[in-house]
Amino acid sequence: MTDVVSVERPPEPGRWASITWLGVAMAAFWAIVIVAVIYALAIGLDPQRFGTYGWRIVGGFLTTLRLVAISLAVGAVLSVPVAMGRLSASRPIGLLAYGYSYFFRGTPIIAQLFLIYYGAGQFAPQLKAIGLWWFFRDAFNCAVFSFALNTAAYQAEILAGSVRGVDNGQREAAWALGLAPIATLRKVILPQALISALRPYGNEAIIMVKASAIASIVTVLDLMGQTRFVFSKTYDLSFYIWAAVFYLVLVEVMSRIINAIEARITRHIILRHQH
Repeated sequence: MTDVVSVERPPEPGRWASITWLGVAMAAFWAIVIVAVIYALAIGLDPQRFGTYGWRIVGGFLTTLRLVAISLAVGAVLSVPVAMGRLSASRPIGLLAYGYSYFFRGTPIIAQLFLIYYGAGQFAPQLKAIGLWWFFRDAFNCAVFSFALNTAAYQAEILAGSVRGVDNGQREAAWALGLAPIATLRKVILPQALISALRPYGNEAIIMVKASAIASIVTVLDLMGQTRFVFSKTYDLSFYIWAAVFYLVLVEVMSRIINAIEARITRHIILRHQH
């Protein structure tokens, strides 16, 4: 006769079982940091300085918005042919697209910015001869050009990867219905690919916001550039804290927008799973 081994039921997990003490300590630490920052901003606020230089910080913030928006838009346009090259069956075209992506994703963005901004000056006579010096002599234009080339490489990889992720059965079904390759891409492949690409696109946009601060090194008076200028006049560290707050608010707003868009375009998937 087989003995029956009794197994005691494990106790119910306590209220704090899933929360580690390390997590509690980290949350408390960041809460203290946030309170300290708010207190420092409140105590260190000089109305006279803020009235004199506050408009510069706001102006720099608007310049950052313009810099990032233009760079992302131009990069999105440039990423389409690069992504098509990455998906091309032609080996030379594929290698060319891969080389572009490899270079701009594999080298620091600050090196690319320096190469364009300082390198353009080495070719000033040639650029003047072809009528492009007006563009490259402006630091803002060089920053936009550099950032657009950089983000185009990342966006191309996101787009190409999302297209590859669409099941081949979708293409075969579209062809069976008589859709042309272009119509299949536009009506079947891209709508599904863009859903999966939305989150990576959002992450790339947020990375560009933070990376845009290096534009101040080449005299662009964006948020960081204006903050550096104000600090050189006042030696008031609180302006750097205000700049950080502006960056945090911008990133948070962008994250919320991305989440709202994702919830909107995937609501049919959620409803299908619920039913």
